[in-house]
Amino acid sequence: MHVPATAVVHPDRCGQPYMSLGLKLNQNILQSLLRDLQENLLPAASGQFAACDMDIELMEAWLRLLRLSKAPRDIPALAPAYEREILYRVLMGPQGGYLRQLGQRESDLSRISQIVKWFRSNFMRPIDIGELASKSGMAINTFHRQFKRATGLSPIQFQKQLRLLEARNLIAFEGYPVASAAYHVGYQSPSQFNREYSRFFGASPARDTESLRRIESMRD
Repeated sequence: MHVPATAVVHPDRCGQPYMSLGLKLNQNILQSLLRDLQENLLPAASGQFAACDMDIELMEAWLRLLRLSKAPRDIPALAPAYEREILYRVLMGPQGGYLRQLGQRESDLSRISQIVKWFRSNFMRPIDIGELASKSGMAINTFHRQFKRATGLSPIQFQKQLRLLEARNLIAFEGYPVASAAYHVGYQSPSQFNREYSRFFGASPARDTESLRRIESMRD
């Protein structure tokens, strides 16, 4: 589930470089796992999706996959097995219920996931909640509830954060003036954009993006 987010990476004491790993969800592997596992062994989704601690078994599966980057000839034979193990460990972990729902094509979470994909390509457009609910096959109230349960945000908040994050990138790294970035991401009022930007990032667009550029220049 692609959701808008901001994060800070704190380097370790030795200054080791930061590495980020991601795994694109393979529906074929996930659905194969769901067929192979007994229904009563799989956890149900509860509460709201959130980050959680990684246990040692999941960490070791990731490390085995990462080490394949130094053994390219082993990738075709071993990568699918490690990928399957990672998905299995997640399925059996505290957030497994959500991954299970994503593997069930007709689940509410799976339908919301499709709406999120649409949002990421169309966040600059005005949104019609009734139309989005219809796309997902839900009543409007149900759609609102399921969307917030999956993303932690209402559809309007979700769109706003996508717009602000894109505008931040345009101003800081693409050379857009503040007003031009605001219009580009869908705002009709630069003053409203400035207020919402400052509220979300804790500083005005000019101050915030100048800070970002300064940090980026220190890395070069």
